[in-house]
Amino acid sequence: MLRIESVNVGREQTIPGHPKMGGTGIFKTPTAGPVRVIKLGVDGDCVYDKKHHGGPDQAVYVYLAEDYAWWSEQLGQEITPGTFGDNITISGLSSADLAIGDRLVIGEVVLEVTAPRIPCNTLAARMADSQFVKIYRDGERPGAYCRVIHEGEVASGMPVVLQTYAGKRVGLVEMYRDWFARKTLDERRLRETLAAPIAARARTDWEELLAAVEARV
Repeated sequence: MLRIESVNVGREQTIPGHPKMGGTGIFKTPTAGPVRVIKLGVDGDCVYDKKHHGGPDQAVYVYLAEDYAWWSEQLGQEITPGTFGDNITISGLSSADLAIGDRLVIGEVVLEVTAPRIPCNTLAARMADSQFVKIYRDGERPGAYCRVIHEGEVASGMPVVLQTYAGKRVGLVEMYRDWFARKTLDERRLRETLAAPIAARARTDWEELLAAVEARV
């Protein structure tokens, strides 16, 4: 059964040893009780870099307990919910099970998958490993950014229902791989991705890539 393992909230802080990076909300800790999910994210959670994070199409970051278990084995230490900056940690799924447009129904809350998480230097600094961007990329377990279709409260232990997208499926991991090979994608692949309900930031990138391909024809 799919269920919430943890709901995680972060306050603004600096990363130890990296004061020049400024503030971040990546350090998230589990909450004890119900938390309200609104259109722009989890109530009380910090989104510091609003240029690259947050917004209505990337309001909630979901990570999967099965993926955390894999990382724990790979890294030789327990990686707990919230470590990667996820707002909601769900068991019973892995990143490979999800596609753009899939919906996660949690009580009255409805989340729609919009994009994979792309690793950045903030994640590497948080993990105290300058090579972690590459390590995370190679792991191909990105977790899912989601838009909030319906607001409400969530809490650990709540069951989750997966509603699969009815249109052409663009796998979360497939889109993740495409991001790193984006300049080699053909028109068909770009149009398939653009036909899915992807996040606005990703849509801008994919539309620019499609325009470049069309200009070469």
